[in-house]
Amino acid sequence: MGKTIEETKEYIGMWVTEDGHIRHHLLCDNRYDEARCQKESAYQGDYQVTGNHIDYQDDTGFTADGEFIDGTLYHGGMIFHKENK
Repeated sequence: MGKTIEETKEYIGMWVTEDGHIRHHLLCDNRYDEARCQKESAYQGDYQVTGNHIDYQDDTGFTADGEFIDGTLYHGGMIFHKENK
């Protein structure tokens, strides 16, 4: 059986919607920085990965979650792919 994304830490990095309008930068210190369109750092907060599940809490207290499935992040009705640089 394969390892979870929590075990591999492969979630760390930049996750981007196909149109590039929303970008989640998941940092190694369990913080994230979300950019929307041209607005950098539109939202910032903490995240926690458990298995293949991610829970977000922004600095205003808003919460959301998502799932990593086969190298893709599904969050809030959106699909994110990891940016490879």
